[in-house]
Amino acid sequence: MVRSPDARRLLPRRVSGYSRGRTEGVFGGTTLRRALAGMLIGMDLTERTPARATSGTTWPRAAAAWWRAAHPGERLSCAVGVLLIVSGLFHLLVFAVDGGPWTGPVSWRKPVTFGLSFGLTLIATAWVTSYLRMSARTRAVLLVLFAADCVLEVGGITLQAWRGVPSHLNMESALNSTVSMALAVGGGLLVVLLSAFAVISFRRRPQGPAGMPLALRAGFAILLVGLASGAAMIARGVTLTKTGHQADAYASTAFLKPLHGVSLHAVLVLPALAWLLTFTPWGERTRLRIVQGAVGCYLVAVLAAGAWGVVTY
Repeated sequence: MVRSPDARRLLPRRVSGYSRGRTEGVFGGTTLRRALAGMLIGMDLTERTPARATSGTTWPRAAAAWWRAAHPGERLSCAVGVLLIVSGLFHLLVFAVDGGPWTGPVSWRKPVTFGLSFGLTLIATAWVTSYLRMSARTRAVLLVLFAADCVLEVGGITLQAWRGVPSHLNMESALNSTVSMALAVGGGLLVVLLSAFAVISFRRRPQGPAGMPLALRAGFAILLVGLASGAAMIARGVTLTKTGHQADAYASTAFLKPLHGVSLHAVLVLPALAWLLTFTPWGERTRLRIVQGAVGCYLVAVLAAGAWGVVTY
């Protein structure tokens, strides 16, 4: 058995998601460190996955290991994310049965796309933030707030879809105004929470295998573009609504939707690629170059979506 030369030095850091204090308090720090020092096989404990996948290791096993070591906040976020995805798929079935328009301010498209998008984003955020250097308590609080906000957004949109009225920018009654304002406030909270994760990723270099720090920082940077485009859509729509152009408000945000949609999921796609590359026989330099190429391609896609918005404005 080959031991990592830095194993004993690295053991006081996070072990499978636990801080040193929490690990020692539950398991007994000295004994645990000695035992793990004899078990480590070239694994960097500052990462949540091995620096290099070994033969017999598959991504389902690695994902299962991450789940077993996950904090309650991570598990809660993933469970809520799955429920949101199930909600989106259920409303896709409702659309198939009930019919109606797919586009427009009143359609089953919104609970479908928002359920799927928010569910995937919540699960991705719970996972990728495990690579960020921050306290476990701070991360847990931010994740729980983010999960609650995702439920608020998808719940409000779904409620209005079943009522047959627009969810956003709808000020035509007291209830509609309340829902619309709740969604706007929730959107603002989303910006704050995700921006906080983005700032943390740039303040301290994220952990992870080759390419993961770049993937995380690029993913969060592109995510900020998506948040900015979403805020711009809301601001433009609210301005038109308050000036008496309700119908124009619903149609005014279409040119920004591709940019908004493409940008939001970079924080899932790029880190997932960096993680999956650890299960290949390629070296760190090759994997890093692949991630760099993927970041470049994603930037091209974002620029193309932005150009389409400018042309169709």
